[in-house]
Amino acid sequence: MKNLNIKRIFMQNARQLYSGIGLIAALLILVTSCEQYDEFKIPLAEPLALTATKSELVLTQKEAANSAVNFIWTTGTNQGTGASISYLLQVDKKGNGFASPVNFEMGKGVYAKSLKVEDLNNYLLNTWKAAPNTVTQLDARVVATISTNPETKDISADYSFSVTPYQPVSKTLYLFGDASPNGWDAGTALALSPQSDPTVFVYQGALNAGDLKFITALGQLLPSYQKGADDSHLVYRTLSSQPDNKFTISETAVYKITVSLLDLTITIKKVDLPAYSAIYLVGSSAPNGWDISNATQLVQNPDNPYLFSYSGAMKAGEFKFPVNRNSDWGQDMFMKTDDSHMYLHKGGASDDNKWTIEKKGYYTITLNLLDNTISINRLKLYMVGSATPVGWSIDKAIEMTEDAIDGCIFTYAGPMVAGEFKFPVNRNSDWGQDMYMKTDNTHMYLHKGGASDDNKWNITADGNYVIKANVETLSLSFQKQ
Repeated sequence: MKNLNIKRIFMQNARQLYSGIGLIAALLILVTSCEQYDEFKIPLAEPLALTATKSELVLTQKEAANSAVNFIWTTGTNQGTGASISYLLQVDKKGNGFASPVNFEMGKGVYAKSLKVEDLNNYLLNTWKAAPNTVTQLDARVVATISTNPETKDISADYSFSVTPYQPVSKTLYLFGDASPNGWDAGTALALSPQSDPTVFVYQGALNAGDLKFITALGQLLPSYQKGADDSHLVYRTLSSQPDNKFTISETAVYKITVSLLDLTITIKKVDLPAYSAIYLVGSSAPNGWDISNATQLVQNPDNPYLFSYSGAMKAGEFKFPVNRNSDWGQDMFMKTDDSHMYLHKGGASDDNKWTIEKKGYYTITLNLLDNTISINRLKLYMVGSATPVGWSIDKAIEMTEDAIDGCIFTYAGPMVAGEFKFPVNRNSDWGQDMYMKTDNTHMYLHKGGASDDNKWNITADGNYVIKANVETLSLSFQKQ
């Protein structure tokens, strides 16, 4: 038994010794590995080198916002110093020896640079004076600055590539001619809207019977775009001695014009749409007063785009309808012919005919751009329900009394019985009209005719009541007398 215990102790000590030796061996291997890693880490680092995703580029303006080329470079080496490295990408015309390059300071930890088509094209035309539609050879390189003391630099081999630039077309285009609402005044020519493709422009609006062409800058007759070989093509005109052929509009109507300056194509189509897609309300009676930059936008009828309407509170005062929120006040506006008709005032003209609101109230105003008519109606409010003296006979609904000063406040004073009530805005018997309904006992909302909601107030005890509704603040009070 004694020999057995001695043997067990010997085996335990042997295992502990073996474990210790194993741990020491593992540490020695780890240290040796680290030493080997440190020894070979720098030599294994890639030398500074530059490449790119393309070596031959043909630029087009339709892709102006896209990436033209992406430069990529390796990290280079700090020669084992542990110093940080910052990078400078240089691009120059081949043969310049980087005497006057375009520089891109990339900083630290950045190993790629993308150049947009438009930017690279601008460098070619403006910095390197390259000829449009001609192949130009360029060189690029990366300069690595290592933050040692003193500073050291490393420069990659040149990366050569070729680029064919384009001659950019105008970024602006204006409608000019007696077919245009602004006529032959080049200083007030109408701007067309650039599209997602920056070489395509669109105008939608009224045109008169007459002629038109296009200029690229306000107040300048040249360069211009004229009628080309037919009604579907343009020609670029730079000299007054060149033919001055114009497009002809035969009928006054609303048109959509689409122009592609790059393709030199044009479409002119008559469309069944109003000349304006937005109309605004401004004036001392309007919600935002004379602050035209915050003028209230009317709602365009989704079923009839020629109808625009406003419903809401208006103060006593004046109003008119600009077609945009430009703060220079030089825009077109719809102004008063009489109480039921309007006309289109031309921006800059001296006429200033406005409508007048005599009494504060809740108004619905509707403009019809097809026949230039306007309707202005102040809200009336009615009460109907099992709690009222007329019950649910909506054709006999009780008309509430409008406040003498504030036409947004309506009152009923009289008998009520236990039951329900709500407030229609007319006595139409089809029940499809707007109504003011219950939010809670002291607030209401405007129910839209035809919607399924039907929230009513309740009277719990018979008696005489005073019920007051304010359609501006959407507040309600009712008290038993």
